[in-house]
Amino acid sequence: MRPDGAAARRFEQLFDAHYAELTRFAARRVGADVAADIVSSTFLVAWRRFAEIPADHPRAWLYATARGVIRNELRSRNRRDRLSAVAGVPDDARVEDHAGQVSEQLRVRAVLAQLSAIDQEVLRLTEWEGLDVTEAAAVLGCTRTAVKVRLHRARRRFAARLQADDNPGNQPTRRTALPSIVSEGSTRT
Repeated sequence: MRPDGAAARRFEQLFDAHYAELTRFAARRVGADVAADIVSSTFLVAWRRFAEIPADHPRAWLYATARGVIRNELRSRNRRDRLSAVAGVPDDARVEDHAGQVSEQLRVRAVLAQLSAIDQEVLRLTEWEGLDVTEAAAVLGCTRTAVKVRLHRARRRFAARLQADDNPGNQPTRRTALPSIVSEGSTRT
């Protein structure tokens, strides 16, 4: 069922409330150049399946949908990359924009990349996207308890890797609190 009347106004409110954050979410995963397309596709699905959006957690539903659209985009990229490799297209034919990156962002991203995909996703959803445990559970398709456990373990592993990165010579240091990876997310690309 497609929205009409009051439902159309609710859809517009949903769009206005979440467009910017979904764009940032997509940009961090697939790049700013494709983020708008990802968000457009997400809201197209939302428009077509408007009756299925849960009234109590529409944000989580949108994130889960965007996550699926992103997975499709990444699969398409992988296919294009494989075809380019077969066709002999040089890697330097692509130009990426690195203007907005700073050394701390690169450091946090490098440490984050050392974590498992599950740890990365739960940290991104809760720390960068600001989803609460209930919303993250809906996006990941698991229980709130599972998200809490995953998040606790992911934060602990992230802090340990970050501390190891700070102290590569394995010199003893005092234990420090987990640095906020939200601060990295505040300079959103």
